[in-house]
Amino acid sequence: MTRNSRRWAIAAAAFLAAAPVLAGCGTGEDANTNKPYHPTEAVTVKQNGIDISQAFFLGPEPGSKIQAGGAIPLYMSLVNSARTPDQLVGVGVDPAVGTAKIPAPVELKTGQGVRVGTPTPTIVVEGLKQPLSGGESVRIQLQFANAGIVPVTVPVITRSREFATLAPASGGDQSSTPTATPSASPSEGATTSPSPSPSTTE
Repeated sequence: MTRNSRRWAIAAAAFLAAAPVLAGCGTGEDANTNKPYHPTEAVTVKQNGIDISQAFFLGPEPGSKIQAGGAIPLYMSLVNSARTPDQLVGVGVDPAVGTAKIPAPVELKTGQGVRVGTPTPTIVVEGLKQPLSGGESVRIQLQFANAGIVPVTVPVITRSREFATLAPASGGDQSSTPTATPSASPSEGATTSPSPSPSTTE
Protein backbone atom coordinates (compact mmCIF):
# COMPACT_ATOMS: atom_id res chain seq x y z
CA MET A 1 0.00 0.00 0.00
CA THR A 2 1.42 3.40 -1.02
CA ARG A 3 1.71 6.41 1.30
CA ASN A 4 -1.13 8.18 -0.57
CA SER A 5 -3.47 5.17 -0.38
CA ARG A 6 -2.75 4.76 3.34
CA ARG A 7 -3.49 8.44 3.89
CA TRP A 8 -6.77 8.13 1.95
CA ALA A 9 -7.82 5.00 3.85
CA ILE A 10 -7.19 6.71 7.20
CA ALA A 11 -9.07 9.85 6.13
CA ALA A 12 -12.02 7.90 4.77
CA ALA A 13 -12.24 5.72 7.87
CA ALA A 14 -12.13 8.76 10.15
CA PHE A 15 -14.86 10.47 8.12
CA LEU A 16 -17.18 7.49 8.13
CA ALA A 17 -16.69 6.99 11.86
CA ALA A 18 -17.48 10.65 12.54
CA ALA A 19 -20.41 10.98 10.13
CA PRO A 20 -23.65 11.82 11.98
CA VAL A 21 -26.70 9.64 11.69
CA LEU A 22 -28.52 10.50 8.47
CA ALA A 23 -32.17 10.18 7.52
CA GLY A 24 -33.32 6.75 6.42
CA CYS A 25 -35.12 6.13 3.18
CA GLY A 26 -38.89 5.96 3.00
CA THR A 27 -39.54 6.21 6.75
CA GLY A 28 -40.02 8.91 9.35
CA GLU A 29 -41.24 12.47 9.26
CA ASP A 30 -38.92 13.68 6.51
CA ALA A 31 -39.41 10.73 4.19
CA ASN A 32 -40.53 11.24 0.62
CA THR A 33 -43.43 9.31 -0.85
CA ASN A 34 -42.83 5.62 -1.50
CA LYS A 35 -44.59 5.80 -4.86
CA PRO A 36 -42.28 5.56 -7.89
CA TYR A 37 -41.67 8.81 -9.75
CA HIS A 38 -39.67 9.92 -12.77
CA PRO A 39 -38.06 13.36 -12.38
CA THR A 40 -36.52 14.89 -15.47
CA GLU A 41 -33.57 16.08 -13.40
CA ALA A 42 -31.97 14.71 -10.27
CA VAL A 43 -30.43 16.65 -7.40
CA THR A 44 -28.08 19.59 -8.00
CA VAL A 45 -25.87 21.03 -5.23
CA LYS A 46 -23.08 23.65 -5.35
CA GLN A 47 -20.84 24.03 -2.31
CA ASN A 48 -17.21 24.92 -1.55
CA GLY A 49 -16.20 24.98 -5.22
CA ILE A 50 -17.76 21.60 -6.03
CA ASP A 51 -20.71 21.40 -8.43
CA ILE A 52 -22.77 18.23 -7.97
CA SER A 53 -25.48 17.63 -10.56
CA GLN A 54 -27.75 14.81 -11.73
CA ALA A 55 -27.25 12.93 -8.46
CA PHE A 56 -29.50 9.91 -7.97
CA PHE A 57 -29.50 6.30 -6.84
CA LEU A 58 -30.64 3.81 -9.47
CA GLY A 59 -33.51 1.78 -8.08
CA PRO A 60 -35.46 -1.22 -9.41
CA GLU A 61 -37.47 -1.51 -12.59
CA PRO A 62 -41.06 -0.19 -12.26
CA GLY A 63 -43.25 -2.57 -10.27
CA SER A 64 -40.24 -4.26 -8.66
CA LYS A 65 -38.27 -3.76 -5.47
CA ILE A 66 -34.64 -3.81 -4.46
CA GLN A 67 -34.90 -6.27 -1.60
CA ALA A 68 -33.29 -5.87 1.81
CA GLY A 69 -29.66 -6.95 1.52
CA GLY A 70 -29.40 -5.57 -2.02
CA ALA A 71 -27.45 -2.58 -3.30
CA ILE A 72 -28.11 0.68 -5.17
CA PRO A 73 -25.47 2.50 -7.24
CA LEU A 74 -24.89 6.25 -7.05
CA TYR A 75 -24.87 8.25 -10.28
CA MET A 76 -23.80 11.90 -10.38
CA SER A 77 -21.69 14.48 -12.18
CA LEU A 78 -18.94 16.36 -10.36
CA VAL A 79 -17.17 19.53 -11.47
CA ASN A 80 -14.37 21.11 -9.46
CA SER A 81 -14.64 24.87 -10.01
CA ALA A 82 -12.06 25.68 -7.32
CA ARG A 83 -8.53 26.80 -8.12
CA THR A 84 -6.87 23.65 -6.81
CA PRO A 85 -7.44 19.95 -7.59
CA ASP A 86 -9.57 17.94 -5.17
CA GLN A 87 -10.65 14.37 -4.45
CA LEU A 88 -13.86 12.66 -3.40
CA VAL A 89 -12.46 10.45 -0.65
CA GLY A 90 -15.51 9.13 1.23
CA VAL A 91 -19.28 8.68 1.33
CA GLY A 92 -21.25 8.55 4.57
CA VAL A 93 -24.69 7.00 4.98
CA ASP A 94 -26.85 6.15 7.97
CA PRO A 95 -26.05 2.58 9.13
CA ALA A 96 -29.82 2.08 9.46
CA VAL A 97 -30.01 2.41 5.66
CA GLY A 98 -26.97 0.39 4.60
CA THR A 99 -23.23 0.65 4.07
CA ALA A 100 -21.54 3.03 1.62
CA LYS A 101 -18.75 1.61 -0.52
CA ILE A 102 -16.23 3.70 -2.47
CA PRO A 103 -13.32 1.62 -3.83
CA ALA A 104 -10.93 4.51 -4.50
CA PRO A 105 -10.79 8.32 -4.42
CA VAL A 106 -12.36 10.16 -7.36
CA GLU A 107 -9.85 12.63 -8.80
CA LEU A 108 -11.25 16.08 -9.55
CA LYS A 109 -8.98 18.28 -11.63
CA THR A 110 -9.67 22.00 -11.74
CA GLY A 111 -12.35 22.92 -14.27
CA GLN A 112 -12.93 19.35 -15.44
CA GLY A 113 -16.06 17.25 -15.04
CA VAL A 114 -16.27 13.65 -13.86
CA ARG A 115 -19.25 11.36 -14.28
CA VAL A 116 -19.63 8.88 -11.40
CA GLY A 117 -21.43 5.61 -12.22
CA THR A 118 -20.63 5.31 -15.92
CA PRO A 119 -19.66 3.18 -17.66
CA THR A 120 -19.60 0.97 -14.55
CA PRO A 121 -21.09 1.79 -11.12
CA THR A 122 -18.40 2.24 -8.49
CA ILE A 123 -19.99 3.98 -5.49
CA VAL A 124 -22.84 1.93 -4.02
CA VAL A 125 -24.91 1.66 -0.87
CA GLU A 126 -25.07 -2.06 -0.13
CA GLY A 127 -26.58 -4.27 2.53
CA LEU A 128 -29.86 -2.33 2.42
CA LYS A 129 -31.85 -2.68 5.62
CA GLN A 130 -35.24 -2.38 3.93
CA PRO A 131 -36.69 -2.82 0.43
CA LEU A 132 -36.74 0.10 -2.00
CA SER A 133 -39.37 0.62 -4.70
CA GLY A 134 -38.18 3.94 -6.12
CA GLY A 135 -39.43 7.34 -5.00
CA GLU A 136 -37.61 7.25 -1.68
CA SER A 137 -34.68 9.51 -0.82
CA VAL A 138 -31.40 8.76 0.95
CA ARG A 139 -29.34 11.35 2.78
CA ILE A 140 -25.61 10.97 2.24
CA GLN A 141 -22.49 12.99 2.98
CA LEU A 142 -19.80 13.37 0.34
CA GLN A 143 -16.32 13.90 1.81
CA PHE A 144 -13.84 15.87 -0.30
CA ALA A 145 -10.16 16.26 0.53
CA ASN A 146 -10.26 20.06 0.21
CA ALA A 147 -13.93 21.04 -0.03
CA GLY A 148 -14.85 19.10 3.12
CA ILE A 149 -18.22 17.50 3.78
CA VAL A 150 -21.13 18.20 1.42
CA PRO A 151 -24.52 16.78 2.53
CA VAL A 152 -26.87 15.69 -0.26
CA THR A 153 -30.36 14.18 -0.19
CA VAL A 154 -30.40 11.84 -3.17
CA PRO A 155 -33.57 10.41 -4.77
CA VAL A 156 -33.98 6.74 -5.66
CA ILE A 157 -35.16 6.64 -9.29
CA THR A 158 -36.76 3.64 -10.97
CA ARG A 159 -34.85 2.05 -13.84
CA SER A 160 -37.07 3.23 -16.70
CA ARG A 161 -37.22 5.81 -19.50
CA GLU A 162 -33.87 7.60 -19.80
CA PHE A 163 -32.55 5.55 -16.87
CA ALA A 164 -33.45 2.14 -18.38
CA THR A 165 -30.04 1.56 -19.97
CA LEU A 166 -28.01 2.34 -16.86
CA ALA A 167 -26.27 -0.52 -15.09
CA PRO A 168 -27.57 -1.60 -11.67
CA ALA A 169 -25.23 -2.52 -8.83
CA SER A 170 -23.50 -5.86 -9.32
CA GLY A 171 -24.17 -8.75 -6.99
CA GLY A 172 -26.81 -10.93 -8.54
CA ASP A 173 -30.59 -10.65 -8.66
CA GLN A 174 -31.62 -7.97 -6.19
CA SER A 175 -35.14 -7.18 -7.32
CA SER A 176 -38.42 -9.02 -7.39
CA THR A 177 -41.85 -8.26 -8.79
CA PRO A 178 -44.93 -8.97 -6.63
CA THR A 179 -47.11 -11.63 -8.19
CA ALA A 180 -50.77 -12.46 -7.54
CA THR A 181 -51.57 -15.70 -5.73
CA PRO A 182 -53.68 -17.93 -7.99
CA SER A 183 -57.15 -18.70 -6.67
CA ALA A 184 -58.26 -22.26 -6.00
CA SER A 185 -60.16 -24.06 -8.77
CA PRO A 186 -63.91 -24.32 -8.09
CA SER A 187 -65.28 -27.77 -7.28
CA GLU A 188 -66.82 -29.71 -10.10
CA GLY A 189 -70.46 -28.79 -10.57
CA ALA A 190 -70.30 -25.76 -8.30
CA THR A 191 -71.35 -22.35 -9.54
CA THR A 192 -69.26 -19.29 -8.79
CA SER A 193 -69.48 -15.57 -9.36
CA PRO A 194 -66.67 -13.75 -11.09
CA SER A 195 -64.09 -12.65 -8.52
CA PRO A 196 -62.48 -9.20 -8.57
CA SER A 197 -59.01 -8.82 -9.95
CA PRO A 198 -56.28 -9.09 -7.29
CA SER A 199 -54.78 -5.82 -6.17
CA THR A 200 -51.50 -5.01 -4.51
CA THR A 201 -50.69 -2.33 -2.04
CA GLU A 202 -47.41 -0.72 -1.30
